[in-house]
Amino acid sequence: MPDLISKPPLICLMGPTASGKTDLAIALAEELNCELVSVDSALVYRGLDIGSAKPDYPHHLVDIRDPAVPYSAADFAADANRLADEITARGKTPLLVGGTMLYFKAFLEPMANMPSANLNMRAAIEAEAARVGWSQIHARLAEVDPESAERIHPNHSQRLVRALELYQSSGRTMTEWHRDSGVGLDPFERFDIRQLAICPQNRAVLHQRIALRFAQMMKAGFLTEVRDLHQRGDLSPDLPAIRAVGYRQLWQYLDTQCPLEEAVEKGVIATRQLAKRQLTWLRKWRDLGWIYTDQAGNVEEFLLSDASLGSSEGALAVPEQEGEEIAGKLKGQAPLVVALNYLSDAPM
Repeated sequence: MPDLISKPPLICLMGPTASGKTDLAIALAEELNCELVSVDSALVYRGLDIGSAKPDYPHHLVDIRDPAVPYSAADFAADANRLADEITARGKTPLLVGGTMLYFKAFLEPMANMPSANLNMRAAIEAEAARVGWSQIHARLAEVDPESAERIHPNHSQRLVRALELYQSSGRTMTEWHRDSGVGLDPFERFDIRQLAICPQNRAVLHQRIALRFAQMMKAGFLTEVRDLHQRGDLSPDLPAIRAVGYRQLWQYLDTQCPLEEAVEKGVIATRQLAKRQLTWLRKWRDLGWIYTDQAGNVEEFLLSDASLGSSEGALAVPEQEGEEIAGKLKGQAPLVVALNYLSDAPM
């Protein structure tokens, strides 16, 4: 990965459940000397192994809590910030991988006791950017908050909007808010952050993978795992660990609320619904490179999310003819090849 700026790199790899993100993360870790940080609300709990598809490859933030002790998004943000600094100090690259989007949001968008978003003002700034371009929005920020403008690249539309909206709604700059809060944990100020998502292009392929994985988990002893948790006596469906998809449904069977076959069917449906929610989050995510895969897991298409709308429906950020040529070369490649290509050239 080229050292384009002085900040150390940090990679975020997102995607719905069963999308292939763990395999891609492991491959990237081997190529780029990364340490993996799990961004998964089930993997943090000990004893949730089969149903959470707990990986064998080393990840930070796996098996760090007993299921009786809840783990929050705020806990994750604090742990991820600490780990990112520690991994960087070891001369390696932090790679955050998972599908718990609330955790990603807590890490990438620290509150720092700032006012909540003013949606009307944010919409007005985005509408203006559509008319005059993001470079002009960046210039406006430089007039009122030069320190933030120096830190924020013109391509980072989401951060530009937040900085301007914060100033216009509160009369105080983001620099002032950070200075007075004393939090100092904005990862974009400390790292060169590059974001990727991976997902099958055909939703039916994702659904097939989900059903197959659930069946494989059942054969591997998922029900026995849940029964062991159920028999502890100190756990209940009110706990976040037991509310995890699959666990909640098999717990209902063990509580004699439904037959096993029905519980399994509900578990598959709940996992599909989880994937849908994850994709809803991701389609609103900005500055994101999308790797769409085919049924065999190879690249079908690569897109950049629209900087202003957070949509993955936009085209490659290159001229149309050149974009078609690039897309043709990428199709059929392994996701690792495309990811490495994007990470080396991502506009940061």
